[in-house]
Amino acid sequence: MIRKVNPHKTKGVRNLGKVDLSLIKDDIQSIPDEIWDKENNSKPNKFSELYKTKHIVFRFVESMQDCTVYYDTPIWDEWKHRLLPVLEEAVKDYGYENGEFSRIMLAKLDAGGEVKAHKDGNVAATFPHKIHIPIQTNDKVFFFANPKIHFFPEGEAFEVNNLGVHYAENGGEEDRIHLIFEYFNPDHVKELVK
Repeated sequence: MIRKVNPHKTKGVRNLGKVDLSLIKDDIQSIPDEIWDKENNSKPNKFSELYKTKHIVFRFVESMQDCTVYYDTPIWDEWKHRLLPVLEEAVKDYGYENGEFSRIMLAKLDAGGEVKAHKDGNVAATFPHKIHIPIQTNDKVFFFANPKIHFFPEGEAFEVNNLGVHYAENGGEEDRIHLIFEYFNPDHVKELVK
């Protein structure tokens, strides 16, 4: 169990640059509502702050106490060949030789919806980098990461400080969809455990 905060995490928001969504964007936007509903009903992240957000969870931690032990959900097999190249492109600037993705999901924030202000308080969230890639958004969506408001354009990856207060609002007329994942360097884990 790692209780220390990763010193390599961003303190606010870090733009990781553009990523190629050409192999996934249309497929994600065409996921039918019944799949969103089915996957959302069985999601492990049923936190009250996210009640207006539907999720399709591909990978999740086995315990909220440890980011290094995780499992894949059945739907991951269908998506992994399309999503992994995008995830790997987004994290290339970290330069980790053996980086691992501990949580991977799609999050759909309804038009007019909000993610309530919160900090990711579980121990498993204190170590990995938390990264968002907007797949579908509009100019009335914003993300607050202490101390300011940000607009995340489609096709760019952003690491956010999930340990500080953050929230999102979708004031537009279409749903906002983000690919959200956590990424860590096992070598940094070993350093902290020592």
